[in-house]
Amino acid sequence: MDNRDSLDRSSSELGTNATTNGGPVIGTGPEDSGDGYAVSSTAAPTNESLQAVENVLQSDIGVNTLLTRLKQSIASARDFAAFLKKRSTLEEEHAQGLKKLCRTSHEAARRPDNRQGSYSQNYDEITRVHERMADNGIQFALSLHQMHEDLYELANNTERGRKHWKQTGLNAEKRVQDSESMMEKAKAKYDSLAEDYDRARTGDKQSGRVFGLKGPKSAAQHEEDLHRKVQGADSDYASKVQTAQTQRQELISTLRPQAVRALQELISECDSGLTLQLQKFASFNEKLLLSNGLCVSPLKSLNGGQGSTARSLRDVVYQIDNERDFNQYIASHASKVGPNRANIKYERHPTLTPAQQAPPSANRQPAQAIYTQQAPPSYGMQGQPAQNGPSYGASSFDQGGPTQGVPGAVPPVATEKTYSGSQQQQHFPPTSASEPPQLPLPQFASAGYTQPTAPVVNNNGKHSADLPALKPIFGVSLDDLFKRDGSAVPIVVYQCLQAVDLFGLEVEGIYRLSGTASHITKLRAIFDNDSSQVDFRNPENFFHDVNSVAGLLKQFFRDLPDPLLTSEHYQGFIEAARIDDDITRRDSLHATINSLPDPNYATLRALTLEHSNMNRMNAGNLAICFGPTLMGSSTGPDIADAGWQVRAIDTILHNTYQIFDED
Repeated sequence: MDNRDSLDRSSSELGTNATTNGGPVIGTGPEDSGDGYAVSSTAAPTNESLQAVENVLQSDIGVNTLLTRLKQSIASARDFAAFLKKRSTLEEEHAQGLKKLCRTSHEAARRPDNRQGSYSQNYDEITRVHERMADNGIQFALSLHQMHEDLYELANNTERGRKHWKQTGLNAEKRVQDSESMMEKAKAKYDSLAEDYDRARTGDKQSGRVFGLKGPKSAAQHEEDLHRKVQGADSDYASKVQTAQTQRQELISTLRPQAVRALQELISECDSGLTLQLQKFASFNEKLLLSNGLCVSPLKSLNGGQGSTARSLRDVVYQIDNERDFNQYIASHASKVGPNRANIKYERHPTLTPAQQAPPSANRQPAQAIYTQQAPPSYGMQGQPAQNGPSYGASSFDQGGPTQGVPGAVPPVATEKTYSGSQQQQHFPPTSASEPPQLPLPQFASAGYTQPTAPVVNNNGKHSADLPALKPIFGVSLDDLFKRDGSAVPIVVYQCLQAVDLFGLEVEGIYRLSGTASHITKLRAIFDNDSSQVDFRNPENFFHDVNSVAGLLKQFFRDLPDPLLTSEHYQGFIEAARIDDDITRRDSLHATINSLPDPNYATLRALTLEHSNMNRMNAGNLAICFGPTLMGSSTGPDIADAGWQVRAIDTILHNTYQIFDED
């Protein structure tokens, strides 16, 4: 072989020597090659087994047997090389992911919103331990990758040698077999002619006369002809025997031993290289585990721990002091503590002090200060204010007789608010004259309160029905919308399909039941004004009325100047729908759909893919709803085309994923 680097490296590391026929020396016990790799050994073979091996190798099946054995060695080497490559990839991904995790954890631990103190310090040490383990994993992955490359190169070189010696050895065997076959044929011809000549010479004549090319032959002439043919066959047979003997001798003495020796060397080279890589793999695994183990728990020095300062992972975790970290964190905020506040006490304003005090024995009724809160007006959908509640009343304090209230009291004035709330009247518990009245917090909502739905308005406060058509969508052809907006599927179709997908899949008869006409009119005006501001992911934007969204979608298709399936291809769809065979009808419709303009094709594709998952309407009902809408109710020459329109749409819906791709 021209390239013996792998074999030399294997021999030098394993410490093996070649024996007769290129085989490795089989020792009586394990040996060390000097690089830390033990050379396995087995029991020495007996003379009988060696003789049996030699007999097979020198026989006609020797080359074929060695070729089969070499093929097994190559397959095993390639399988283990593939294993090394996959294991290397997994180890590298694991190590890189671990390093990334360590970096992320290290950065997160240093953020001020995480714990500091002993936890932060020791957690940082934990991440460093894992980083060292990740470095070990990366080195292990690199070693496995190099082993994979070496073993794969060895398998390729061995495969090239196998092909060469397969051609050389088998050709030599075939030449000998061909020469022997020709010899056998010459011998059979020679024996046949000799028997015929013997019968003619001894007088064993056949019945009838012998005819030649020039007429009948006599017995003497026939005997002479056979004698001449026997002599020619004899000389030809002798030459074939001589040729077969020469080639057989050359095969046995030169060609076969040469091929056997070369194949044995290739087998030994491949097997030795595979064994070397297996031993390396075992050694590298031990090294990885030991290195990771030393990272987690370093060895303690024999002199009392003076020689090594590395701590084990257990020691690092045990150094976390939760109580100290807590005290340090709380103490760090000592400078932010403000001065002590004075005791909180109630001080009554002098103006609220009564002018005179009633005698203790006076007959006094408990004063009840009834405060009523003016409820802000609430507006319903019609914009009518709610009934005003009572205003705040003046508090009266009975001082031994009926009074008109506090002197100088001014009647309160009810103030209307701009917010809406429920109408309430609050009664407060009775209070004594020496205690101030406690005003409750205002409440703006009751248990049964429902926030009204606000009308849809634009940025200027105008109702959607009055919006100007700045960028009209309805009544504009798909081609013009595509050129203007750059989207093959119009935005109104996209938004409506999105709303139906989110809120309408479980609605019974979503396309059969009509929506609210006023809602459809307002939504249409919004799209014609500025469709980029519409977002139907929020149901408030379409009045929580998904049926109106479905009606808006059908209205868009009805208002197209040219139907979605186009007037040009209308007859093609009708003719395809008339086909009785399902497969032929589907393929004919598919071909017609492929001829549609790009915006029409994209819109039809989005529409059918969306409605292929409808739960509450089957394809037949959808086809009835969309047939005239997509093909044009007055496009056909006869009203009878309505049935074919429905059949065409029904076929498209049933074969959505055969006609359109799902992406």
